[in-house]
Amino acid sequence: MTLSDDFHVFDTTLRDGAQREGINLTVADKLTIARHLDDFGVGFIEGGWPGANPRDTEFFARAADELQLQHAQLVAFGATRRAGGEAATDAQLAALVASGAPVVTLVAKSHDRHVELALRTTLDENLEMVRDSVEYLRAQGRRVFIDCEHFFDGYKANREYALAVVRTAHQAGADVVVLCDTNGGMLPAGVRDIVADVLADCDTYKPGARLGMHAQDDTGCAVANTLAAVDAGATHVQCTANGYGERVGNANLFPVAAALELKLDRRVLPAGRLAEMTRISHAIAEVVNLTPSTHQPYVGVSAFAHKAGLHASAIKVDPDLYQHTDPALVGNSMRMLVSDMAGRASVELKAKELGYDVSADRETVGRVVDTVKARELQGYTYEAADASFELLLRDEINGNRERFFALESWRAIVEQAADGSQANEATVKLHAKGERIIATGEGNGPVHALDMALRAALERFYPQLAALELVDYKVRILEGEHGTRSQTRVLVTTSNGQDEWSTVGVAENVIGASWQALEDAYTFGLLRAGLEP
Repeated sequence: MTLSDDFHVFDTTLRDGAQREGINLTVADKLTIARHLDDFGVGFIEGGWPGANPRDTEFFARAADELQLQHAQLVAFGATRRAGGEAATDAQLAALVASGAPVVTLVAKSHDRHVELALRTTLDENLEMVRDSVEYLRAQGRRVFIDCEHFFDGYKANREYALAVVRTAHQAGADVVVLCDTNGGMLPAGVRDIVADVLADCDTYKPGARLGMHAQDDTGCAVANTLAAVDAGATHVQCTANGYGERVGNANLFPVAAALELKLDRRVLPAGRLAEMTRISHAIAEVVNLTPSTHQPYVGVSAFAHKAGLHASAIKVDPDLYQHTDPALVGNSMRMLVSDMAGRASVELKAKELGYDVSADRETVGRVVDTVKARELQGYTYEAADASFELLLRDEINGNRERFFALESWRAIVEQAADGSQANEATVKLHAKGERIIATGEGNGPVHALDMALRAALERFYPQLAALELVDYKVRILEGEHGTRSQTRVLVTTSNGQDEWSTVGVAENVIGASWQALEDAYTFGLLRAGLEP
């Protein structure tokens, strides 16, 4: 389904977003991201600058055969013709036409100082460069958008010239003129005033002429500036997935789209696409190899997470009391965090989230609250270790500690040789299914050796352990008064190939804390596999 052309959601992740430090996209990456963006339902996907670098040229060549876009049009990015030249013989403009993209975005100088110092040409020649380039591309059957670079700074320095660039572009046939806050220094009130003034000028020569907004996030206001421009009358927004971009980034596509649909009641995406937002945000983060921001609005895993007991008490009555929107609308979900801030309501809601109804068992809830508070005082953290909390909850519900094995003892040995090499060995003594087991293991560290020994002891009884894999391991030395004897907290993330869960251990040494986290991890994994302790 293609939406009306009345409002444009324009994505530039593949061009402007790729300029973020740490992002280096292959052509295959760009094709994958384009598919995700099309699935989200954006109207335009700016693929890069064909002719300026081989990778972008290859992207457009492959896109013609490999992309079957359902919602978006592909956009090629370039610049106006060179000063003193002709559009018809300009190699860069020819490359834009050769890309096959139906839409072209041209960057044009709108700040008089940039024209004279960067382009090294006259203000009048710059206007002719805009006019000639737009008219040439229109004659080649291309739809043309103009990005007015440094527009807001240029407007402040020389309003009449900045407006002249916009006027020239519109009169030459540009469908949209985009006002760019290239340095990212604007604030919402200023954006709103300037966009309104530019639109008022447009009405004097082309009523209904369209403006767009391109915001960088250097003041932390890119999303707010984009929405301020829309409030003033802009009908085209340029964004990047997850706010990727040069320096601190660009206006984030996802909160902009969500705000337009959920807060401003503007239909800017095809039906049902907003609910895919969290999935698509995380999928793109995986492609660019950056960890998704946990605290990103709408799509972060913490966006609808609640920790304070006061909040939980209210949410138990009505989730809307502490949530600005239904997380399901953006494909996210509410999470309850259990910590030393937890009250009875936090525990009840978290238990319900995990599949346990304890709302009528005030005694159990009270014991869980007291245990969590006492353990967090020792250094445990249950908001980051749902699996350990669930085991604690089951213990309190059942009145005893449920486990698949009982520990007699463990021992880990690290031997350091004079040449710097190490040997790591661990021994565990356990009881499982009526038998006493002694097993040893070797590893590339004492914790790994302990893990190997535990598996060697138990896999005969529980072959399901072979499917479990430790995928993350974090150690934190907690504040204390004993220097190297300070408490140590270990968080372990384990996977069975389909799901992941986190467990926590706290002890005076890292191996003891690791044992606790490993014991919880494997106990929870066996429960997840359907076994009864």
